[in-house]
Amino acid sequence: MPMPHNRAIRLATLHDLDDIMVVLDAAREIMRSSGNMNQWTDGYPTRRAIIADINCNGGYVVEDDGNVVAYFAMLPSPEPTYATISGGAWLDDTKPYHVVHRMGKLPSATGIFRDVFDFCFRVDPNIRIDTHRDNIIMQKLFVKHGFSYCGIIYLQSGDERLAYQRVPID
Repeated sequence: MPMPHNRAIRLATLHDLDDIMVVLDAAREIMRSSGNMNQWTDGYPTRRAIIADINCNGGYVVEDDGNVVAYFAMLPSPEPTYATISGGAWLDDTKPYHVVHRMGKLPSATGIFRDVFDFCFRVDPNIRIDTHRDNIIMQKLFVKHGFSYCGIIYLQSGDERLAYQRVPID
């Protein structure tokens, strides 16, 4: 299903920062209401993290009718925390990939995951992503959209994340 004619995905700018933080606060509330109490704590994602995404041309906003309704970062490999994976293996550990981080949306925005990943797969058909064990919503979306569970990676803090990858179908 194509994006609604009023939906656009574009590189984020520093002018979008306040809108992005509103989106990420709303996404955090969605997590909490679904029982995910342990992801995105202590103010994460911070303004500093979003500014870093924007400054390296890796931060994106999704707009409906010109209003920011979602945010995500899509960054090129290598992702340092993906160098080691436990309890499994990446589907393809030889080719470059992109990683998606810090994905969030307003509760009123629908079809965001599909639209974001349609966009990402046009940039790079080899995508890796991770999420907290308590983020059941994202885990279900990953599987629904063709991602395979690959194992566990560890953040720099030592916290574990469930890792997924989707590669091109030959």
